[in-house]
Amino acid sequence: MTKPLFRDDAYLREATATVRDITSEGGIVLDQALFYPTSGGQPGDSGVLTWAGASLDIATTVKGEGGDIVLLPAEPAPLPAIGQVVQQKLNWDRRHRHMRVHTALHLLSVVIPLPVTGGSIAADKGRLDFDMTDAPEDKEALENDLNRLIACHMAVTTEWITDAELDAQPDLVKTMSVQPPRGSGQIRLVRIGLGQETADLQPCGGTHVGNTAEIGRVRLGKIEKKGRQNRRVYLHLE
Repeated sequence: MTKPLFRDDAYLREATATVRDITSEGGIVLDQALFYPTSGGQPGDSGVLTWAGASLDIATTVKGEGGDIVLLPAEPAPLPAIGQVVQQKLNWDRRHRHMRVHTALHLLSVVIPLPVTGGSIAADKGRLDFDMTDAPEDKEALENDLNRLIACHMAVTTEWITDAELDAQPDLVKTMSVQPPRGSGQIRLVRIGLGQETADLQPCGGTHVGNTAEIGRVRLGKIEKKGRQNRRVYLHLE
């Protein structure tokens, strides 16, 4: 199993690792990875690996078997050998934009307090799908509420609970389409705000900014009808 360095420190931009395996498709498995693998609507990280005078561009990152994280090269090129020590360097600007969008989407689920049926994240925008029969009457008011929350400079922190504790608090799960991963005995929660001033608390394995102020202003884009009871709401970084 690859140790996910991003889980403990989303701001870590460079780190060494040892190549543990090369997949049959030419993916690189490290003993510990900075790179977040595609999951939960958040794209896999990109960046560069360097070793012994060589370098390799990483196009994206995906989940492998048994908790492995697999780095996929951007193009065919010589790969590091198993056992080789490599230096990882993230495409930090892209990652940080994903973090900003991801945290903003958590807050979007606060100003639209309805079940979430899907979502996705990109470097400049994101979207959530809601179990919503009718479109919001006042999109501008929602946008203003969202930007007010962002401007509150709330800390974003993580904590862990057991499967049983989550079962006792089912309201923590906002997403209807994706359930928190179980089996390890612990589930990661992301909290926005502190104590009685908590704005949002929900299971999430993705990367987030450390304070909502880092998000900056956002703009709500189009709201699309997706089925009889689904509305897709787009959010854009400004």
